[in-house]
Amino acid sequence: MNAPTSLPGGAHAPRPVSRLREDALRELPQLRARHADAFRRVTRNGVLGLMLTVVLLTIFIYGFAALGFSFAKMLAGLDQLGTFVVLMWPPTPGTMSRFLLFIHALGETVAIAALGTVLAACIALPFGFLAAKNVVANRIVHFLSRRMLDTVRGVDTLIWALLWVNVVGLGPFAGVLAIMCSDTGALGKLFSEAIETASRRPVEGVMSAGGSRLAAVRFGILPQVLPVFASQVLYFFESNTRSATIIGIVGAGGIGLHLSEQIRTLEWQHVAFLVILILATVAVIDTLSTRLRSAIIGARPTAV
Repeated sequence: MNAPTSLPGGAHAPRPVSRLREDALRELPQLRARHADAFRRVTRNGVLGLMLTVVLLTIFIYGFAALGFSFAKMLAGLDQLGTFVVLMWPPTPGTMSRFLLFIHALGETVAIAALGTVLAACIALPFGFLAAKNVVANRIVHFLSRRMLDTVRGVDTLIWALLWVNVVGLGPFAGVLAIMCSDTGALGKLFSEAIETASRRPVEGVMSAGGSRLAAVRFGILPQVLPVFASQVLYFFESNTRSATIIGIVGAGGIGLHLSEQIRTLEWQHVAFLVILILATVAVIDTLSTRLRSAIIGARPTAV
């Protein structure tokens, strides 16, 4: 169906659809010559994408075979899993003294996560500014700061826990140091990226008013990134509550040590009680952390 050829009031009438189709067909050879890659059925990017897909699929299949992954073993183990679930019921701490011991260990786990996260944030803050390109123009300082953060971040929390347990001995102090070292690299990287995305206008305003470079960072960049920093620290605290449980298994204090002991002695009802206690604590911290982050960044928390 063709478009109308005239409009009321003397307006310019659009061309018919058939005329538009003829113009498009006439310009098609020029478009093909100008954008040859777009009209080519087999492109270089398409071949590279196909090769990458084949390589990744090959690695995936080889990993299944090399690691002995078996659906048959999984299905056969469901019966054993059901047995463990039956043995875990009902969850109970056993005695009141053990219940108080578990609660104390849980508080120790939360304290390890909180102190380790705060120490990591304090150490990561100056390194975040040193690693930001818009704050430090010296390439050597910037490169060394980035590589140091990458090196620290590349070592897992559990490895740090094993190292510090051998250095300072068993106990929560090793757990605090492990979380501090692990999170320093990650928070430093996140802090530097947040600083680099900060607007330049407040900095230019402070400099134009006669402020020093330090004043420009203090009054131009820091107010922009502080809410982001606080939100990231709260998220890491929430995550470190779970990490503190895991590192407790290797002797870094907290409730993880008791969880490992109860599993080793086959006290499955105590294990179930500890797992429920950990899940409830993580859920409460997650809810509070979400609301605090939402309040800090100005977003409205969603209903749970």
